[in-house]
Amino acid sequence: MKKLIQYTVSVDDITPKRSFLTCRVIHAKLLACLTLTLVTFSLVGCGISYVTPGGGADLSSLTEASLTESDIRDILDRKPASPFPARLAVVRIQAPGYRCYRLKSYGHGHYSIVTTKDIETDKHFDQLGRLPMISSVVPLNQILLPANLKSDKELRMAAAHLHTDLLFVYTLNTVFRVKDHNIGPLGLITLGFLPNHEAQVTTTASAVVFDVRTGFVYGLAEATAREKQFTSAWTSSDAIDDSRRKAETNAFEQLLDDFAVTWKGIVEQYATHSAKKKE
Repeated sequence: MKKLIQYTVSVDDITPKRSFLTCRVIHAKLLACLTLTLVTFSLVGCGISYVTPGGGADLSSLTEASLTESDIRDILDRKPASPFPARLAVVRIQAPGYRCYRLKSYGHGHYSIVTTKDIETDKHFDQLGRLPMISSVVPLNQILLPANLKSDKELRMAAAHLHTDLLFVYTLNTVFRVKDHNIGPLGLITLGFLPNHEAQVTTTASAVVFDVRTGFVYGLAEATAREKQFTSAWTSSDAIDDSRRKAETNAFEQLLDDFAVTWKGIVEQYATHSAKKKE
């Protein structure tokens, strides 16, 4: 009986102690998890977050999405009808839903448009205006454009309202690459605690020139520029966006230079032909 009493007391005494220790262990684990979570949030909060710009527009989307045999014949039947010197309308288009650090686009459908100047300056448009056989350069305004953008017809209609003869459509496609990782359109870059890697921002600027009256394509132009630096230089969102702006500015300026060569051929082929017809 004595043994039984000692055994009973021992069990009653030890069991609560085990429960108490178990509670303390659980409490300690929870506290550790909470501390780790707070530290993780602190690290993320201290990092720099930057959303990469949306994609460039697919210039082929300016034609009908599904071409039939009659559509192809219609394209082949399109003829140049612009007089020279010509009034040139200019518009920038991007992928649907485009936005970047400083602006966002207008419209939806196969593409969207950007009417706010970003990397473009008056100097760039003056450069277009100084090309031979161009009488003036007129930017398109979203007031003249519908929200649903399907093809080049919406753009040419807006250009017609401005009484222009030719339409210069361009787009910028910018890609971020950090070390071996490509960051796609509208991707999130979080820096601050990442290793120092080489970063590269690449922009391809593309353009096409339409006849406002007929949709005839006079020519194409394209240029690519790259901006390289280490991520240690990306100390703020503004610093990251400066890399984008430098790459896009260089690509756009090279595009204008390439277009000047294309334009020379356009003038030689079509302006001369137009002058002979008048004679």
